[in-house]
Amino acid sequence: MKKCTKSLLAAIGVTGGLVGGLWVGTRVASEPKIRDIKPYFRHRSPYIFAHRGGMGLAPEHTIAAFDKAGRFEVDGFEVDIRMTKDEEIVVFHDAYVDRTSNGAGRISNLTLDELRKLDFGYHFRDAEGNHPYRESEDARIVTLRELIEKYPDKLINIDIKDDPNSYEGSLMPSLLYRLIDELDVRDRVLITSFHDAQIERFQLYSGDDIALGAGEEQVRNAYLAYASGFKHLFNPKADTFQIPPRYNNIPLDKEGFIDYLQSLNIAVGYWVINEMDEMDELIQKGAHTIVTDYPDISHHLMKERY
Repeated sequence: MKKCTKSLLAAIGVTGGLVGGLWVGTRVASEPKIRDIKPYFRHRSPYIFAHRGGMGLAPEHTIAAFDKAGRFEVDGFEVDIRMTKDEEIVVFHDAYVDRTSNGAGRISNLTLDELRKLDFGYHFRDAEGNHPYRESEDARIVTLRELIEKYPDKLINIDIKDDPNSYEGSLMPSLLYRLIDELDVRDRVLITSFHDAQIERFQLYSGDDIALGAGEEQVRNAYLAYASGFKHLFNPKADTFQIPPRYNNIPLDKEGFIDYLQSLNIAVGYWVINEMDEMDELIQKGAHTIVTDYPDISHHLMKERY
């Protein structure tokens, strides 16, 4: 028994020595790259962003929502984009219009003119169960160009939704960059996507001039580096992480994880946060951005406590 115990301890010692040696060796050979802070992140934080324009208060991604969120003094809007049949960029989340309009069909199979005829306030219900935005002119489709031009004082967090393997997804990064370049709004926009490939494609055009978010793979790699103790091996490609507080029972809102990302000049944002106490707790932990469906709640929090 003593012999087995000694053998086990020796094995543990060897393994520990190997891991320790690997840690020291990689530490010497690799230092994480600290991101330069983009102009997009040089305003006073925390940032409060209205999710899809504030979809808890008005029909998502419509002027009705963006106007209402503006009245609650949000710093900007978190929006999704897709490409139409005639290659226009519209502010929209789903691949199909069915859930939010009185129409049917895939965004990529409809022209902008066809989309403008649909009522995107049709299904929205207020707290009393009424449909206050049906047939409202403020509940129509919005192009990204219109959004950027109509709200010059707002930051825009843009999430590319079209799959990189689709036709529309293959065109989106170049179309998006050309629009941003034409409107000269590099300092007002943040580009992100769940698809790491879309962010990488966009950066081929933008270089390091425009703020970028992280895809799922980059977030996973960062957390593994943090949790394993090999923090120095992670070299970020993004300026911000837009993440939920928890993912598959993994807490992404630990102060240690937030501090680690901040040490790399990565701004940490959380979605979708709709309770005042949770907003407050995340801000106290160091969250840079809060994305919410209810900008009225965030407005009260900022007025009362910040």
